Amino acid sequence: MAKRSTFLLTALMASIVALTGCNNDGKSESKSSSSTTITNKSPELEQVGYSLGYLMASGNKQEVPDLDVKAFEKGFRDGYSGDESKRALTEDEMKKVLTDYQKKREEQIVKEIEEKAKKNKEEGEKFLAENAKKEGVKTTPSGLQYKIITQGTGPNPKATDIVAVHYEGKLLNGEVFDSSYKHGEPAQFKLNEVIKGWTEGLQLMPAGSKYEFYIPSDLAYGEAGNPVIEPNSVLTFTVELLDEETAKKAIAEAKAKAEAQMAEVMKQMEAQQAKPEQAQSKEVKK
Repeated sequence: MAKRSTFLLTALMASIVALTGCNNDGKSESKSSSSTTITNKSPELEQVGYSLGYLMASGNKQEVPDLDVKAFEKGFRDGYSGDESKRALTEDEMKKVLTDYQKKREEQIVKEIEEKAKKNKEEGEKFLAENAKKEGVKTTPSGLQYKIITQGTGPNPKATDIVAVHYEGKLLNGEVFDSSYKHGEPAQFKLNEVIKGWTEGLQLMPAGSKYEFYIPSDLAYGEAGNPVIEPNSVLTFTVELLDEETAKKAIAEAKAKAEAQMAEVMKQMEAQQAKPEQAQSKEVKK
């Protein structure tokens, strides 16, 4: 924990470069970055300082969301000066305060996750209870709910089959968190290697069908969630199970589009590379 906290301080201290200017002797300037306009035409060291500061600060903002920037700036200035008499805390005191803060933050994060999990669980159960009463919605013994939009006539897949689908996934607030339509091509996967709600639900679908699924959290990402889905989240999906012919056509079209885009990129790169050579050729002729 202490190592992580010390690393966190080291990373954050770099961001103060955005708030302080340094001359070529490495001495602190009195001029604050708050009054300095940085552009891509600024001196190199100003751009270096701003870049380090911005990237370090934005990358660590979630680690220390309540950072006292003025105290941080003073610590940076005192440390950068090399004058030990300016140091307000001993190294051991700094390590301890960072370790204590890190522990406090971790406890706070755990508490926030538990509160979100509880809230999502209650909202999800309420949604599913009300949704089950809607016309056309069916509920399986596992709790999975689904609604048939279009019923296909192809074969139903087995859990061990590789399927091709188009889909759009939403949270209960309507936010789209994933979509094969946005990716520009159908997703292909082995049916027993995805979330339980999909493994069960897609086996209900004849190829060529389009269903809506309402998936309880325990058939999705459960209490753990994932980077874009909060714990105990109920998910809704619109899923098209493509038949073999449609899947092959969609995949071929996506591949052709990707190849065309790559060819265009290569063409532009070649054109950019040709410009200096053409300019040099003109100079030689002169």
